Amino acid sequence: MSHSSTILSQLLKFMPRHEFKQLATTVDPKRRSDAISRWDQFVTMATVQLTGRSSLRDVEYTLKQQRHLHYHSGAKIPSRSALSRANQSLSADFYEQLFTILYQRCRLAAPTDNSAKFKLPGKLFSLDASLIDVSLKLFPQANFNTMKAAYKLHVGLDHDGLIPAFATLTGGKVSDMNQARQFSFPKGSTVVVDRGYNDFGWHNSLTEQGVFFVTRIRGNALFDVIETQDTADSPHVISDQWIRYTGKNAVRRQLKPVRLVTYKDPDTEKTYRFITNHSEWDSQTVADLYEQRWQVELFFKWIKQNLKIKAFLGHSENAVRTQVLIALCIYLILSFIRFLSKTKWSLQQFIRLVHTNLFARRPLELLLKPPERNSETSPQLTFWRPC
Repeated sequence: MSHSSTILSQLLKFMPRHEFKQLATTVDPKRRSDAISRWDQFVTMATVQLTGRSSLRDVEYTLKQQRHLHYHSGAKIPSRSALSRANQSLSADFYEQLFTILYQRCRLAAPTDNSAKFKLPGKLFSLDASLIDVSLKLFPQANFNTMKAAYKLHVGLDHDGLIPAFATLTGGKVSDMNQARQFSFPKGSTVVVDRGYNDFGWHNSLTEQGVFFVTRIRGNALFDVIETQDTADSPHVISDQWIRYTGKNAVRRQLKPVRLVTYKDPDTEKTYRFITNHSEWDSQTVADLYEQRWQVELFFKWIKQNLKIKAFLGHSENAVRTQVLIALCIYLILSFIRFLSKTKWSLQQFIRLVHTNLFARRPLELLLKPPERNSETSPQLTFWRPC
């Protein structure tokens, strides 16, 4: 039988170790030689994500039980107190930068089906934020209201491969728009957002940067119609107009005109009003692009169900950011492996297989290969004969 290291060890080989060490040298101050290393911390917290461990004691026990298999990862098994101190004191900014490195590598391997579907000149992104509820007693720094505490995960989803391109964690009270202004989108890309990002000044800045957007207009927006376009070829489009905002602030800031598409959903009979700065898309494409925003909602649902970002191993803000950012790094690594292998397994199926076989010694490529269906007739059917 050929020798194979554990599935965990093989997964970690997809982490660019040279860049990891270089980043650790740059970000972290000089520390004691016997202190837990960044690699030890990452491997341990990655195990938390891939096994669903719920406490420091739990993950320490799990790793010690697999000590004879863990050496393949190149990491030491830290005590729970050492891991707790590391999560509290080692800056989570390290993992934010590591996340960017992994995304830049992952996007090169990702399929481009979504951008090609709409014939877009650049990438398609959807931007949204989701609350992560926590205990007000344990996380008083994340005070959201008198009843609960919460953090907010802000994500920009790249629709080529459905991978997160931008991510940051803030307190629950931080405005979605505050973080949206921090994200930089490449020229020629398209951003789809909901009405939580309905800042006309930000829309104007996207236009100046050569970035296209699609969103829904505010119900109380003041505007004049300056041009009406023909919608005869789009049966579900009520109107397609170019408008100019007439509100006091809009006039003062000299905002550029935008396109307003009024669309009636044939299934629900609901009417939606979309705005965009793109002049050449047909009206139906504008509506179809906004529908793609649902992908970021599904992304949030997936990571909350499959990764450990709702129960935390530390109570400081740094510990919470560390755990969430490592979860997103693991998501990128698993996605990268799927892209390279071209496996037919969905990401949901893949992570379940990893969860079951994490410490198993078997080739990763066999795990990625779905079992062949047996076309032979079942023996139970041989008792029956047609008349």
